[in-house]
Amino acid sequence: MSDHTAGHGMGQGASHAHRTPKVEFYVYFALIFLVAIPFATVAWAFGLVRDRHLPVHGPLARAWREAGAITPAIFRP
Repeated sequence: MSDHTAGHGMGQGASHAHRTPKVEFYVYFALIFLVAIPFATVAWAFGLVRDRHLPVHGPLARAWREAGAITPAIFRP
């Protein structure tokens, strides 16, 4: 039986070559970011009321992080 997990000529542990993001990726990122802003703002306000101090990151940083996590999952092969 052969080992299909080793080698493939792309170096140690590399599963695929690095690809540059396409325009479609940026369009999806922007749309997801815009949709995430209201939800992140509500979560930020809830955290503000619950903890009675400003959270470390604002709502835009949270929305950016969520868009950065969701968009690559859409384009994963």
